[in-house]
Amino acid sequence: MEEKKKKTADKKEENNSVESEIQRLTEEVEKLKAESADYKDKWMRNVAEFDNYKKRNAKLWQDAFTEGVASVVLKILPVGDNLDRAIALGFDEKTTEGLKAVKKKYDDTLASIEIEEIDPVGETFDPHVAEAVMQVDAQEGEKSDTVKQVFEKGYKFKDKIIRYAKVSVIK
Repeated sequence: MEEKKKKTADKKEENNSVESEIQRLTEEVEKLKAESADYKDKWMRNVAEFDNYKKRNAKLWQDAFTEGVASVVLKILPVGDNLDRAIALGFDEKTTEGLKAVKKKYDDTLASIEIEEIDPVGETFDPHVAEAVMQVDAQEGEKSDTVKQVFEKGYKFKDKIIRYAKVSVIK
């Protein structure tokens, strides 16, 4: 009997030991699950932050590129203006033909880098694309607030205005 009691006591002790080990392991698993969830949360935040960084950086590069193109084109626009003036002077036929060929190459080069001319003649005046440098009286059949003449062409690159058109507007 004593041996039976001892075996029962040993089994109880073993059961208590197993239960305490199970409890300890359960607590450790819960702790590891919480740690894992924390690491996953931090990882997800870092992934989102890096994605936002890439988007911001891409926009900065695009803006810098656009500004660079605009800056360079703004410096060469007077060349085209002077070619237009020279063509308008009415030199001999061969000289005018040569000037027109150079002007065509100039215009093609601007078009190849997506530079668009702003020509608002006949349109309602828009201060977002043109600068009114003169107002003229309306003639018969002309609508008020309409662009009558362009003194200096305007240009844009994508959505950025490089140079506003200088225009006269009908009163």
